[in-house]
Amino acid sequence: MTIRVGLVGYGYWGPNLARNFHQLGALTTICDRDGKRLSQAQRLYPAAKTTSDYRELLEDKDIHGVVIATPAQTHLQLAKEALEAGKHILVEKPMTMTSKEGEELVATAQKYHRILMVGHIFEYNPAVIKIKELISQGNIGRIYYIYSTRVNLGQVQRDLNALWSIAPHDLSILLYLLEAMPLEVSVRGASYLNSQVEDVVFIHLMFPEGIAAHVHASWLDPSKMRRVTIVGSQKMVVYDDVDNEAKVKVYDKGVHIRGEIYGEFQYRLHSGDISIPQIDLTEPLRNECSHFLSCIEEGKTPQTDGHNGLRVVRVLEAAQRSLNHQGKTERV
Repeated sequence: MTIRVGLVGYGYWGPNLARNFHQLGALTTICDRDGKRLSQAQRLYPAAKTTSDYRELLEDKDIHGVVIATPAQTHLQLAKEALEAGKHILVEKPMTMTSKEGEELVATAQKYHRILMVGHIFEYNPAVIKIKELISQGNIGRIYYIYSTRVNLGQVQRDLNALWSIAPHDLSILLYLLEAMPLEVSVRGASYLNSQVEDVVFIHLMFPEGIAAHVHASWLDPSKMRRVTIVGSQKMVVYDDVDNEAKVKVYDKGVHIRGEIYGEFQYRLHSGDISIPQIDLTEPLRNECSHFLSCIEEGKTPQTDGHNGLRVVRVLEAAQRSLNHQGKTERV
């Protein structure tokens, strides 16, 4: 069976989704309220229908799945209506703006026996998957802490702060790698361009087993950086998404306790080779889109299903409470 999808939202991220689903032979309809965007889409994909009426997708019996790439505040209504119309859903991050809304979406998907998938793209990124393998195989040892930086100059948001618009990527990576929810979170941020939204946030999280994590996210920075550093007891890993030649570097560096002499611990530093694992160069978004189609065709649960998306929303919710209270530590 040929799976057909309709795309809602042809703004910032929608064109990337359209390109991938078109190349996979699944794109049938593109919906957007902006006539200029629809004209652009029509020129690129003349075989696809274009419409400004969302209900046309819901009423089209030839469409199996609906892909939602609209502002986050609209996700609940659009996704719920599509699920109730019998469509499978791929909704961009964040899944919803509250955990209550997320729970409602999960329940709706279960009620109508439809697939609910969330676009946490980095769980389909070969570099992140390779790091997960290194952790699972014990190559890094015990993880001490992780910190990530996701900054750039541009894509300024007017109605969504850096916590909700940028940080979901890093939070999903942390939950994926550590296979655990944080116990508590503390967030500080600042608004410079728009007093209503924070342009920069600094997120500190504590995970089980004493693992600390820190996320710096901003669209107000002089350079583009997307880097995650993992410090372990045996090795350390740096994931640089901007580096096209060596996205993952494994450093054979660490500190070992040699013993206690005269009441003081003695430490030995070691510094070995730097290795660069071979990484599959498949585009992460292509992997994500292909996974959505195969889940529909085979009736399987997505890697980033509704429960996965709900976990990230719960962390974001606790982080927002902390941000509202000037960094007060909040339980997740």
